[in-house]
Amino acid sequence: MLAGVPCQIWIHSSRYTTCDLWADYKPNDNTTEFMMDRKQCIVKLLVQPSRGLVDEKFIILVQKAPPGYQLTIHALHKCEDGHSWEAFGHYTADTTGTVNVSEDPSLGGTYSGVEQMGLLWSLRPVPGSKPGLRLRKMNVQIPMEVTISVYQGHQTEGFMDQVPLASVVVERWYMAPGVRRIPITEDGLTATLFLPPGPGPSPGLLDLWGGGGQLVEYRASLLASHGIASLALDYLTPKITKQTGKMVDLQYFEKAYKVLEQHPQVNGSRIGMLGLSFGTSITFNMAVYSKVMKLRCAVCISGSHVQPVNGSMEEMLMNLYRNPDRFHFNKDNEVISRAMLLPIPTEPSLKVDMGRLKCPLLLVLGEDDQSWPVTESAMDIKEMMEQAGNSHLLTVLSYPNAGHLIEPPYTPHARATLFRNLATQEKVMVLWGGETVAHSHAQEDAWRKLLVFLKENLYSGTNSGATLLSHL
Repeated sequence: MLAGVPCQIWIHSSRYTTCDLWADYKPNDNTTEFMMDRKQCIVKLLVQPSRGLVDEKFIILVQKAPPGYQLTIHALHKCEDGHSWEAFGHYTADTTGTVNVSEDPSLGGTYSGVEQMGLLWSLRPVPGSKPGLRLRKMNVQIPMEVTISVYQGHQTEGFMDQVPLASVVVERWYMAPGVRRIPITEDGLTATLFLPPGPGPSPGLLDLWGGGGQLVEYRASLLASHGIASLALDYLTPKITKQTGKMVDLQYFEKAYKVLEQHPQVNGSRIGMLGLSFGTSITFNMAVYSKVMKLRCAVCISGSHVQPVNGSMEEMLMNLYRNPDRFHFNKDNEVISRAMLLPIPTEPSLKVDMGRLKCPLLLVLGEDDQSWPVTESAMDIKEMMEQAGNSHLLTVLSYPNAGHLIEPPYTPHARATLFRNLATQEKVMVLWGGETVAHSHAQEDAWRKLLVFLKENLYSGTNSGATLLSHL
């Protein structure tokens, strides 16, 4: 066990809180009691499992309510930056006095219909919060805690001023028991390696986020929880850049690859690469042109292959802003930048030659992406690969009404957030796009298929593309 890494033992229990529906508030350990007119009616709230991975579904049951009784089921999460998020659904107990969130429809609230995980993916900042917030896990060594509560009647506000009928605290983890977190500083890297439980060797993955920079660990830790050794890499704001004032070169990514390749608990011949947004620019480039990286597969989420092929990383980043007249503001003063790389160039020096790609590629995109021209890029990539005869390596997942920030499942949809432009250091409100329900369903479907794709190509002995789904 590494120093500073908590030992976790999970017990999937049927944890619940009981309460009497009608009475004066009287706490007693895990039981909340209410009494009125001597008539007792115990309401039980069951959440199972109460401790699990963030991409694992849970079951919420309310039992022993009066038949036909109106209830509001509410979720509250206070994230590490101090901001609070909430979601809620309106339900009516059936003839047995039961509400099963997995089977019964929400009649209103932050989501409607039968949505088993609606209390997570529809989380939104509580009223009065500052605009432009995005919920992101910063410390993956502690769980995301969500308080699930039941309130009397169909309510939409004032939850903090009331005593709930019942409450349960649910833990959602990015790191499964036994996953090890190892900070990496060698060769000037700013990175964190997450190793799956067991002696290994496990297949590896290099995980790149987008233009916001920073060391973002939660996706890599979740992938390690699914058996893939994952290296989260800060490449825009690493320590070496802060010290020198210079952006890293493309060899920086090859150094990160070598860390994975040479680690005794990683299978060095089975390494993939995953990028989102600007991280896809690096992934496309490395997958096609690097003589060091021998990738088994690549995943690109919400990005483009358009870039100056022989340019530095700084030139690749500045290329996104070469046409400022193509950035527009909507009526809410949110930046729409999807036209920044349009039209897709025909000049070979301005885009990665996807016909040279030799490993399977999964493209994931939202058709309502307002930040990048992802649909046009995917169509051009498909055409280039068809002409080169390697289109069998390509899989495209294209989701109507999904936006740019396609994240692990049940992550709350962020349609527009505050974003610091690293090129100008200006903080602006960026419109990412997407409709909440469609985007949330896309995240769940894409994550499931992404895991299948990675395991097929990192574990199997073949090196051919999977055919999951294509809308293009």
